[in-house]
Amino acid sequence: MSLGIKLRVWGDYACFTRPEMKVERVSYDVMTPSAARGILEAVYWKPSINWEIDRIHVLQPVRFDNVRRNEVESKVPVKGPAGVNTAMKDGKSHLRLFIEDNRQQRAAMVLREVEYIIEAHFKYTSQEDCNNGKHLDIFNRRAAKGQCFHRPYLGCREFAAFFEPVTGEIPSSPLKGEKDLGWMLYDINYLEDMTPYFFRPVMRDGVIDCRRQKVVVL
Repeated sequence: MSLGIKLRVWGDYACFTRPEMKVERVSYDVMTPSAARGILEAVYWKPSINWEIDRIHVLQPVRFDNVRRNEVESKVPVKGPAGVNTAMKDGKSHLRLFIEDNRQQRAAMVLREVEYIIEAHFKYTSQEDCNNGKHLDIFNRRAAKGQCFHRPYLGCREFAAFFEPVTGEIPSSPLKGEKDLGWMLYDINYLEDMTPYFFRPVMRDGVIDCRRQKVVVL
């Protein structure tokens, strides 16, 4: 039995932020594999399986737009008397962040009118709950009904993603030819001190093949 799924996702805006941009957000040209995995986990997540992205189909031309967004310049500290660790230990401390004192308006270079098809499969993380048909049926049923654990998003939480399962053949992309997308974030290894992995994808006729890619730590 094939363990693969196909999910169409789309939205008005998206921002898959380049990590090298320190102050204002600038999006990659296309969705990253880690962002695609996050969307699948929002629809169906289980500790016993791990989603792996096979291909990303880009179904709309790459369009950028410049917007201004309200952000905060600081965050709640982890350590210290007013930090997260203290609040977790004593159960009495109140964590606060006053928006009016921390608000900043920043520009962002985002994508608009995006549409992708994610091809992916899952692998088991343990020998428990190994039931191929069960996991595929649950995912497809949840996707068809629009169910999700939390609203999937396109890079940033304010850019909500719409989704539906793909039945039949995948439509061809309007993008033709090859395009080197440069170094792109592939995924983050949370088990190794949040180590980021990068890869050098090439989009061919609107399709990014994420399988058997050489990943490096830059």
